[in-house]
Amino acid sequence: MSTAPTEPVRYETRGPVALITMDRPAYRNAQNSAMTYALDRAFYRAADDDAVGAVVLTGAGAHFSAGHDIGTPERDAHLPFDRAAGLWWDHSDKQGAESRYARESEVYLGMCRRWRELPKPVLACVQGACVAGGLMLAWICDLIIAAEDAFFADPVVRMGIPGVEYFAHPWVMPPRIAKEFLYTGDRMSAARAYELGMVNRVVPRDQLLDHTVELATRIAGQPRMGLALTKRAVNQAEDLQGLHTGLDSVFGLHHLAHAHNAETSRDALGGMDIRAMKEAGS
Repeated sequence: MSTAPTEPVRYETRGPVALITMDRPAYRNAQNSAMTYALDRAFYRAADDDAVGAVVLTGAGAHFSAGHDIGTPERDAHLPFDRAAGLWWDHSDKQGAESRYARESEVYLGMCRRWRELPKPVLACVQGACVAGGLMLAWICDLIIAAEDAFFADPVVRMGIPGVEYFAHPWVMPPRIAKEFLYTGDRMSAARAYELGMVNRVVPRDQLLDHTVELATRIAGQPRMGLALTKRAVNQAEDLQGLHTGLDSVFGLHHLAHAHNAETSRDALGGMDIRAMKEAGS
């Protein structure tokens, strides 16, 4: 095993498998920009390494990811980073909707789209919370292996926002289930997600990582070009079913909601912070 930790994301290899670990367990792996750009570097590293045949994405600690960072001491949404996912200008010296739209075009929609196209199989290894922005990271993966204690939720309608920026909901679950999932913000268990076909396997928590790495190792034994072309074929089928244009259209609605909140409440999140979101869901 070789290791080369990079905070707040750790990267290591286990045979032909690259293991990418989100490493902010004290904050349930909430994604600040530093983490998002570190994930981007890790995915590029896995793509460039000819010895890597498959990738596993996981989170340190009890939870996969509680979503976007909306209030930890390390929240860095106002800071500039080297843009990589698109040609939008830097958001950090802009105001209002221009700042939000430029930033989220880069770090949310843009990066998720690019990671989905990584030409090697990517498996999500999900335990505990997979909430809001955490869903986006799981959904860009080709397979999702969930622990029995995993749960999934997108509660951002409580902010007046129609789901997270990478709006794959009607493609990863039936439309009426997607509406219930969003309208209520309730948690979906791993067992229910398996019934709906959103996850591939559900395993005991203590077997999760080993099971996922073992499956990734099996998959990595297939011809590299064959895997890349197969992934492209299935992704193209999803896009023909409207995923690509659907993401664009709902991204616009998402930012309309931000702008509406900014005009009618104290901020673009409708006045909801971490505590308010937890209280609304209790």
